[in-house]
Amino acid sequence: MKLQDLDVIVTAPPAPGWGGRYWILVKITTDTGIVGWGECYASSVGPQAMQAVIQDVFERHMHGENPENIELMYRRVYSSGFTQRPDLTVMGAFSGLEIACWDILGKHRERPVYALMGGQMNERVRGYTYLYPLAHHDMTAFWTSPEMAAESALDCVDRGYTAIKFDPAGPYTLRGGHMPAMSDIARSVAFCKAIREAVGDKADLLFGTHGQFTTAGAIRLGKAIAPYDPLWYEEPIPPDAVEQMAAVARAVPIPVATGERLTTKAEFAPLLRAGAAAILQPALGRAGGIWEAKKIATLAEVYNAQVAPHLYAGPIEWAANIQLAVSIPNILMCECIETPFHDQLIKSAIRVEDGFIEAPTAPGLGIDVDEALARAHPYHGKDLHLQMQEAACDYVNGNAFEGGAPSIKT
Repeated sequence: MKLQDLDVIVTAPPAPGWGGRYWILVKITTDTGIVGWGECYASSVGPQAMQAVIQDVFERHMHGENPENIELMYRRVYSSGFTQRPDLTVMGAFSGLEIACWDILGKHRERPVYALMGGQMNERVRGYTYLYPLAHHDMTAFWTSPEMAAESALDCVDRGYTAIKFDPAGPYTLRGGHMPAMSDIARSVAFCKAIREAVGDKADLLFGTHGQFTTAGAIRLGKAIAPYDPLWYEEPIPPDAVEQMAAVARAVPIPVATGERLTTKAEFAPLLRAGAAAILQPALGRAGGIWEAKKIATLAEVYNAQVAPHLYAGPIEWAANIQLAVSIPNILMCECIETPFHDQLIKSAIRVEDGFIEAPTAPGLGIDVDEALARAHPYHGKDLHLQMQEAACDYVNGNAFEGGAPSIKT
C-alpha cells in the first residue's frame, strides 16, 4: 500500500465561526483506494501559501511511501533543507498529513488508531470547553461581562462539563509581553469570582492568557486570581522564553499550562527540564502529528506532567486528539468545540456526554467526513486563521478582546 493522491480543502465555519476563520483539511488516497483524513493547524501564512507547502511536503517526502513508515517520513520532513530543527509551517503541514496516514492505517486494519499505538488506556476522556455566548447574550458585551460568563459557565456545568476555560485579560498584541492594565487585572478577578460563585466545586476554572504578558505582569495577574484556585494558568508569557515561564511557575501557585504554539518534542522538552509547565497542550495538527504527540506525552510522563491537547480548529484535529488521549496514562482532559458545523462535518461521530467522550470504536480516526459540506464552505478571505493585534495595551480605556479570530457579527 502506497500514498498516492492528495487533496487539500480549506473550509470556513459559518458564523459565529468558533474554531478560527478557516480549517485546512487534507485527504490522502492510497493506491488501494483507502482514504485518510487529517487537519493542518498552521496559521503563520495564508491558506493559499499553506496549500502549496502541504503539496510540497507530500510530494517531496511522502508520495509513494508506505503509510506505515511514519517515523521515516517525519525524519525526512524534520531534516529537510539541512535543518533538523522545528519549523512551525513545515511541521504544521506534515502534522495533518501524518494524521491522515494513521486514519489510513486504522481503516486498513479495521481498528481505531489508538489500538495501533499501545492500545486503550482510558475508556473515556474528560472534556472541557471554552466559554461562548449563549443565544440571548449580546455578542460584543459578552467578552467583558463577568455576569454573562458566569451564566455561560453554569450552562456548561448543566451539560456535564467539569472544566471551563475563559480569557478576559486581553489584548493579544504582536508587541510581545506587556504589563497588564489594572482594569484588566480587575476584570480577570471579577470573572474568576463570578464563575467560581456560579459553579462552586462542580467545575475547574481554566484561565487562559495566550502569551500576553511580561514575566512580572504574569506574576502580578497570577497572584491576583490565585484565590479562586484555577486548575491552570495558560501560556502566561510568550512561548519563546522558557526560563521566564519557569519563573512564573515558581512564583504563582497555579499550574502553568502551555504548548499550543509549539511544535515537536524539541520545543516541549525544554519546558519540562526547566519546570516551566505542569500541563502540556500540544495541538496535534501543528506539533508533528499523533506519533510525535505520543512522544511528547511520554516525555511529560517522565516529569510527572499531564497532557491536555489543544483545539481551536475543526473536528478532524479533535478526532486525532481523542485517539491520543485514549492511549496515554497522563491525559488530563481534551478541549472540545461543539458547534453544528463541527458536528455535521464529521456526521455526529464524536459526542460529549455528561462532559466525557467515550473511546471510539470505529476504524481509523473514528469519523466519517462530509466532504461535500466542507467544499460547500470555502474560505475567500485574506486574514489568517488567527490574527494578533497591532495596537498596544490601552491603559486608559481598558481592553476588550474576543480571541484571535473575532466572531462574525450577523
